[in-house]
Amino acid sequence: MAGMSEMDKYKFRRALEEIEQAQGRGTELVSVYIPPNRPTFDVTNYLRGEISQSSNIKSASTRKHVQQAIESCISRIKGYRMPPANGLVVFAGHKQIGADQTEMVAFVLEPPEPVPSFLYRCDSKFYTEPLHEMMTEKELYGLVVIDRSEATVGLLRGKRIEVLKNMQSQVPSKHRMGGQSARRFERLIEIAAHEWYEKVADVMTDAFLSRPEIKGIIIGGPGYTKEYFATQEYIHHELKKKILEPYLDTGYTDEYGLRELVEKARTILSDLDLMREKTLVQKLLEEIRKEEGGLAAYGEDQVRHALQLGAVDTLLVSEGLRKLRLKLACANGDWEGERTVADEATLPKCPQDGGNLTVVEKKDIIEEFSTLAGQSGTKLELISKDSEEGELFLRAFGGIAAILRYRVT
Repeated sequence: MAGMSEMDKYKFRRALEEIEQAQGRGTELVSVYIPPNRPTFDVTNYLRGEISQSSNIKSASTRKHVQQAIESCISRIKGYRMPPANGLVVFAGHKQIGADQTEMVAFVLEPPEPVPSFLYRCDSKFYTEPLHEMMTEKELYGLVVIDRSEATVGLLRGKRIEVLKNMQSQVPSKHRMGGQSARRFERLIEIAAHEWYEKVADVMTDAFLSRPEIKGIIIGGPGYTKEYFATQEYIHHELKKKILEPYLDTGYTDEYGLRELVEKARTILSDLDLMREKTLVQKLLEEIRKEEGGLAAYGEDQVRHALQLGAVDTLLVSEGLRKLRLKLACANGDWEGERTVADEATLPKCPQDGGNLTVVEKKDIIEEFSTLAGQSGTKLELISKDSEEGELFLRAFGGIAAILRYRVT
């Protein structure tokens, strides 16, 4: 998912939704996954072989539909000499549209991550599981487990833990050697501990500072050492801003300690995105509660007006919004304009003469608002529909609201 904007991710999820709604009769829907290093002529040769194989299908209509689906895949793949950088995924087939009717559909996607291996599948549904795997956020976090005798620094990428460095300290144990005064020995321990913390902090700087995409740093370990290390002046100030609290207790400070740390941090990590959404929705509510509405607008018309004036600082849109923005024209030629509808089956009548309207252009409303936001330098925040705040936002505000730069009348 690296390199994909929030809008790209949204469009990809919407495309997946549409693909997954298709249901075939029997095994008539074809899915083809092509890795980036597989020449397309090789794939088209393979698919021609599948057309020959499909001549064994007993049902004449299924045979015909499968062959048409494979032909459709071949014609789309032919446009590429080699697949794009991440490969190519092609879906084609006859989907059911009711009353024993079918309709041919085809989709071509460039996936967000490289396709690992070639796959051809014929089924009653399109095979999309590998794309869902790719859509899972592979966010990057820094990991540190530390005590006075050992430390391990690593990375968490998605669900994968990568150990970067394990270190043993030279800090003496509390049992002092004979012949040394207690005070001198304590002093030696503190000097060694100070050098140890500096060493671990230097490793953190080398490992994390050059990776600005790190979303947060999680620190753990047994005892009080982790708190002391995290709160004193050892860690680089840029990294210190990324440290997530609380500091977590682990029994180990080796690779196993990192695994323990990640297990205990699950709640912190899952709450991060929800917290961001919660903060945005709460900020919106605070502005709405202010006298005369504060710096807030909600509802499609009000927000659209504020965007046109360039007054919107942050645009909040629910991912659960399922509406179309249509450019319409009257069949009699005496009116044209734009309307928002739930689907194309609910077209309004012409406001001039009550006649039928035809669709000139259609856009997903979230994509349309994203374009408007881009034109006025507005930050777009997509709010998921799964959290409590996200559900409230969709239900109470129709899924569209804005935090304003200045009040709009």
